[in-house]
Amino acid sequence: MNDPKSPSTDKRTIVEEGTHFKGSLTSTCPIVVQGAIEGEVEGPSLTVSRTGAVSGKIVAGTLQSAGKISGDFDVETARVEGSVDSNTVIRANSLDVKLAAPNGKLELMFGQASGRGRS
Repeated sequence: MNDPKSPSTDKRTIVEEGTHFKGSLTSTCPIVVQGAIEGEVEGPSLTVSRTGAVSGKIVAGTLQSAGKISGDFDVETARVEGSVDSNTVIRANSLDVKLAAPNGKLELMFGQASGRGRS
């Protein structure tokens, strides 16, 4: 019998392109966003495709984004290649960033994470 708290490797929670979800989403499966989510998201992993957008308060084991993200992200590892809105906070133990700022410069701050979010 599967442990309901451990992430399943063959199941996914998918928000398809053309779908806009607003509210709170919690999943024990990896979450894949091809559409849009606005609100609170919690899961073992979050993948935002090039067509995807996520904004709000996010808690996940891993974040992989090629889409648009904004809000407050509390993750173990993050790989970000898409678009990040201003005032977005990403707290991670490991961070891989590949971003461009066509209309100006990016600002990246390093340091000990504040007491917000996960310990």
